[in-house]
Amino acid sequence: MKKKLNIIILILITIIVLYFSLKDDFFNIINQIIKMNIWYLLIAFVLIILFWVFRSYPMYTFCKKIKNDFKYRESFQLTLRTQFFNAVTPFSTGGQPYQIYYLKKTGIDYASSTGIVLENFIVYQIALVILGLVSLFANHMFSIFNKVPLLSKLIAIGFIMNTLVIVVMFVLAFTTKLNKFLISLAIKFLTKIHIVKDREKKIKNWEEKIDRFHNSASSLLKDKKMFISNILYNFLALCCIYLVPLFILYSMGDFSSFTPGIAIVTSAYVLIIGSFVPIPGGSGGLEFGFLQFYGNFVTGSKLKALMLVWRFITYYFGMVVGAISLNMRRVRK
Repeated sequence: MKKKLNIIILILITIIVLYFSLKDDFFNIINQIIKMNIWYLLIAFVLIILFWVFRSYPMYTFCKKIKNDFKYRESFQLTLRTQFFNAVTPFSTGGQPYQIYYLKKTGIDYASSTGIVLENFIVYQIALVILGLVSLFANHMFSIFNKVPLLSKLIAIGFIMNTLVIVVMFVLAFTTKLNKFLISLAIKFLTKIHIVKDREKKIKNWEEKIDRFHNSASSLLKDKKMFISNILYNFLALCCIYLVPLFILYSMGDFSSFTPGIAIVTSAYVLIIGSFVPIPGGSGGLEFGFLQFYGNFVTGSKLKALMLVWRFITYYFGMVVGAISLNMRRVRK
């Protein structure tokens, strides 16, 4: 029921975004899209596929440590399906629970699966924050964007939230005493309201799970080579998705409005704003950020056409591919 409600909200917001994007210049925007060069547009699609390819590798390496026969193909399938669950849930929160469920189905226990998903999320967030820092520094040095107080505040909030997420993840991963204390309090409360019967047994079971989870997560920092290489894979993945607007622009025959470097910095700013919009897919916030930041280089119908095609490639395309992957799995069953 909740997933259906999220999809309905997503559809309504999409309709609203399309209405406000197209209402003043419908024919010129559609004309810009129709005339796009198919080959440059194809490169934009290849970049989003490369994003999935690079994003799949850290998950594969983490799973391989626990389950020696885990295949990269399984990790890639998981990445595709995660696109769907992230797309239809606020703050992209649906992907991680599905990943834990999927990994359990492959034979990795819940404690190890949770540790793997946490490790994968940490290296992604670190890469995201590093690119965000680089982008903030580049904008400070070269004054790429106009200084708008509202946008500056939104960027600051987004950057702080992404940094806090990393801190919280490290706390969850490496403070076993705190985790055990909190679990113990929760179980004692549930015992008092007669939901849990055998308190000591339940506490012991959860403490064992926390220990396995901690052992799995702490291995992240022990293997420094894997830790750094997986941050780099995520760094490459993010660069791929950040370059998508550049090749959409090229497909319009515009090779001068902004450079690859500016595309990466601008996209980083857009994603920082979108990361804290509490609507499935960051809908509304991402479109607003895109128009505001890329509006420094492109205007009018070209800007709106650029935004609509970018949104389709980086969001709706992944959601559709993820849904197809899920349905293919059900058909095989």
